[in-house]
Amino acid sequence: MFIQTESKAQGWRAIAILEGRGECLLFVGRSSKNVRDEYVDSFNELLEADEKELVTSIQLQQWQGTPDAGRWQFKNELRVPQSAKLARAVAAA
Repeated sequence: MFIQTESKAQGWRAIAILEGRGECLLFVGRSSKNVRDEYVDSFNELLEADEKELVTSIQLQQWQGTPDAGRWQFKNELRVPQSAKLARAVAAA
């Protein structure tokens, strides 16, 4: 029996790269536009202040392959929200 819970695959995601801590999933969406529109809100909602300071970059990635066999492929660099940049600048001063 096949149960499909999504009408369209969630094939895009935004990943925050944290200095010395790996990565953090910010948002998964149906299109690159959907991810670009929503990742900043997720960034502000999901990450604590100290985690925001550790974000070095945010990657836009797309799923390549079938749902059960594939990998995430880097597509573009997304803008790190201003609040994280300001916190890093204050911490360095």
